Amino acid sequence: MPLETIASPLAWVGFVAFVLVMLALDLGVFHRKAHAVTVREALGWSAVWVALALVFGAGIWVLAGPERGLEYLTGYVIEKALSVDNLFVFVTVFGALAVPRALQHRVLFWGVLGALVMRAGMIAAGAALIARFHWIFYVFGGFLVLTGLKMVVTRDGAAHPEQSRLFRSIARVLPTTSQFHGQHFFVREGARTVATPLFLALVLVEITDVVFAVDSIPAIFAVTRDPFIVFTSNVFAILGLRSLYFLLADVVDRFVHLRYGLAAVLVFVGGKMLVAEWVKVPVVVSLGVVALLIGGSIVVSLVADRPGRRAGALPPAREGD
Repeated sequence: MPLETIASPLAWVGFVAFVLVMLALDLGVFHRKAHAVTVREALGWSAVWVALALVFGAGIWVLAGPERGLEYLTGYVIEKALSVDNLFVFVTVFGALAVPRALQHRVLFWGVLGALVMRAGMIAAGAALIARFHWIFYVFGGFLVLTGLKMVVTRDGAAHPEQSRLFRSIARVLPTTSQFHGQHFFVREGARTVATPLFLALVLVEITDVVFAVDSIPAIFAVTRDPFIVFTSNVFAILGLRSLYFLLADVVDRFVHLRYGLAAVLVFVGGKMLVAEWVKVPVVVSLGVVALLIGGSIVVSLVADRPGRRAGALPPAREGD
């Protein structure tokens, strides 16, 4: 199954350079000093990242054609929607480790940087598998359908990655301190170096991203087989995840039915992969279906969140272990 890309090596280098410059400005200029991110600040940064993502998509539309532009936009919407699951876990992680709000941005910054590197590797591996083994496309599709169905029937509540075997193993072998030391991930205590709770929070954020990337990356391959579009749509969605967290952290539990919209998206794109050999679903149709499912689940959640209608609502997040 051949993979075609619209990007030259120079385009890849230019995009990665742009991302690194933006991250450097973020941490080195705008968030040089630790502080609690306000809703107004989060709203501003969310608008910036969404605007940049849309401008980039417009560039793809102009340079590579409407179909590739729609592929990028659909992939971005899917990844943005699925990344909302991460927000539920971020709330749990920061609450479990009592991370001060002023230090949360630093954890998410380095968590996002690590996520970009790991997702680049996962996308490269996925693209190589699809190119070499035609049948892996159907494996991805079946996995997405099963994951979506599991989200519907699972009622276990919010994910708790701090209870996973991997995290417990790391915590056992890594010397740690129970005290925060400003923005430091490691400090010296006597003759040894120990990890602070801030580093443990970073580990949990990275574990969370790997778990959720397992279904979000195959979902975008259902829309496009261009690795550049898959990567760039992922990157823009992840870059906007930090500001989205600070914008929605206090109200994220109101989206009680969002999990059903996300589950439906996974089933839809998984089914699309399974029938791709015989049925060609136009990209504009995929975009419309995804937007309708996510938007509908958000509207239903807000309606259900009205006073007097919250009883019996199911927890919003899926398992993360």
